[in-house]
Amino acid sequence: MARTPVTGTPDTILTAAAGLFYQYGIHAVGMAQVAEVAGCGKNLLYRHFPSKAELVTAYLRLARREREQATAEALHWARGPTEQLIALVTEIAESTRRPGYRGCTFRNYLIEFPAADDEPARMARAYLTDSRALVDRLVAELGGDELLADRIWLIVDGLHSGPPEQAQVAVDWVTELVRR
Repeated sequence: MARTPVTGTPDTILTAAAGLFYQYGIHAVGMAQVAEVAGCGKNLLYRHFPSKAELVTAYLRLARREREQATAEALHWARGPTEQLIALVTEIAESTRRPGYRGCTFRNYLIEFPAADDEPARMARAYLTDSRALVDRLVAELGGDELLADRIWLIVDGLHSGPPEQAQVAVDWVTELVRR
C-alpha cells in the first residue's frame, strides 16, 4: 500500500503541483494555488521549492521517473526488439486511455513554452531525445532503418495528441510495421 505523504512535505507539495500543472498547464498555475491544494503555507512551499522553476523541474523529474518505470515494466516481459517495440507502443496507447489524460507531460511543456531554454525545457527535450533513441535502438536491433524508426516515432507522437479511441490503431499499425 502506498503511503500518504504528510502535509507540508516536499512530496505533498510536488503531488499537488503535478496534478495542477498537468490539468491546467504550468503557466496557468500559481504558487499560491499549489500551496492551497498542498495544504501548506507559501513560506513552507518556498522553503522546499524556492522558485516556480524549481518546482516545475521537480515535476518533470517525477514525470520522467514515472514514464521510465512504465517503459521498463512494458519492456521487461517482451522478448526481442519486435515484441519490445509493440510493448512500448501498447504501454503508451494504454496511458492515453486513462481518465484525465491530457497529453505527454514533456510535449505539453514544450508546447506551452516553445522558446524556453531553462532547466525544465532541457529536461523535456532530453526525455524526448532519450525516448526517440530507445525507438532507434530497438529498430536497429530489429534490422530496420531510419525510415521505420521515423514511422514508429510519428505514431507515438500521434498517440499523444489523437483521440484515445484510436490508440489500438496505433498498436496495430506498429505491429504490422515490425512484423513484416
